Parts: sequence; structure tokens; C-alpha cells
Amino acid sequence: MSKTRAVFLDRDGVINNEIGYLHKINDFKFIDGVFDSCRHFIACGYKIIIVTNQSGIGRRYYSQSDFNVLTKWMLEKFAQNGVKILDVVFCPHTPKSKCNCRKPNPGMFTFARDKYLIDMESSWAIGDKESDVEGANSSGVTNTILVRTGHKIDESNSNAKFIVNSIKDTKQLITR
Repeated sequence: MSKTRAVFLDRDGVINNEIGYLHKINDFKFIDGVFDSCRHFIACGYKIIIVTNQSGIGRRYYSQSDFNVLTKWMLEKFAQNGVKILDVVFCPHTPKSKCNCRKPNPGMFTFARDKYLIDMESSWAIGDKESDVEGANSSGVTNTILVRTGHKIDESNSNAKFIVNSIKDTKQLITR
């Protein structure tokens, strides 16, 4: 049985503009090119899994219900644009919680790997912070891309395989 190849996407700064503790639909703005890029990944044989730290839940800035409402709306927008998202895996914990799911830890990636039989060596991860790269690497994903549309990146000290301006620029890197 062949394993599934995935593109793991961070949410804030990759899919939508980074604003910090985003939890309202009115504040959610998709980054230009995200739908086209995701359709490209699917056409190349990849499944799309969103892996996102959501410490705003643990900090009580918003509830898990708020997150679920926003996520349902976001997935509907993806579907309306011809993109099927396989799953959204999130960590609600704060950095102090010492959980295994919060990036840079590998928990969200390994959860998805085990649930969907993901071939990590053939998969990709796209993030906007070094912790996204670290989480991917520690779970066996070495094909990593950082985008400049979110947090400021220390490019000279990054372990990302590639650094590009935005998700639009990943289509030439992720192919069949």
C-alpha cells in the first residue's frame, strides 16, 4: 500500500495575513495565490494538511469554539475555490505547557502521519517561522519552505531548505 504525500501548511502567515491571535472571520484575509498554489499541490498528487499553533485558546484570548467557527468558514472558502483540505491539526496550548504538539515539537506532524499514513520523506512543509521548520524536520519532513509573508525570518540562520516571498512562489519547488 502506497503512502500519502502531503503538503503541511502553517495557517497564520502562510494561508492568511499574520495579525496575532486571529479568531474573527472579519479579520481573516487570505494571502494572494493561496488557492492557486493549493490546487497545484493537489494536481501534483499531494494532500493538504494544516498544522497550526493556536495558543490564543490556552491563553483564553478566544475559545476553541471561536477557532472551530473560523476553521469551518476557512474550509468552506477553500472548497469554494476547488481545494480539499484533508485535515486541520491544531495545538491549543501555551508555550509553557510542555506539550508535544506545539511546534517546534513534532506532535501535530506525527499525529497526521499516523492517521493518514503520510510518507514524510516525500512530503513538504510550508511555514513562516523557524519553529515550523523545526517541527517538520523533527518529524521526518526535510522538504521545508519558509515564506516571508508572516513573521520576520533570520534567513542566515534558518534550517529551511528554501525561503521564498510567499506561497505563490512555492509552485516551482513542489512538483510531482
